[in-house]
Amino acid sequence: MRTFSKLAFAAFLVGFAGPALAQTASSTSITIEQPWSRATPNGAKTGAVYMTIDNKSGTADKLTGASSDVADKLQIHEMKVENGVMQMREISGGLPIPAHGSVMLKPGSYHVMLIGLNKPLTAGESFPLKLTFAKAGTISVTVPVQTMGATQDKGNMGGMGNSNSSGGMGHMEMK
Repeated sequence: MRTFSKLAFAAFLVGFAGPALAQTASSTSITIEQPWSRATPNGAKTGAVYMTIDNKSGTADKLTGASSDVADKLQIHEMKVENGVMQMREISGGLPIPAHGSVMLKPGSYHVMLIGLNKPLTAGESFPLKLTFAKAGTISVTVPVQTMGATQDKGNMGGMGNSNSSGGMGHMEMK
């Protein structure tokens, strides 16, 4: 009888405290808002993913990597104009996400580069993406694919814009 009471009490504790402990362990201060990608033409070997990364904690974090079955390799990239030339390059060491702040990944700026696409990205479809953070760990999201010419997701994300003083896009150089 005594053994049964101990077992029943242990089961009660696991049933009551277990979900609370699991919720704490799985919660994160990083949230991913509106992930999206553009459709790609047949034969394209690269694509990009855009989103807003929100850090609700008082500690800065870094996006250090990404993975998905849609491409052979994923990198965190930045596009910017230097000396009138648009340049795109991988961000070494990760993309900083400030404490109590957010970072927008959008066309013409930061993005997750999909290199070696296994098949074209098709509008209306979606794919899984895992984002790795230095402190928050891995966060999985589903990325909807927008039309080929999309510059934003439902009007909430910015487009390319005018990025140099000559009024045009300038040249693009990939490093």
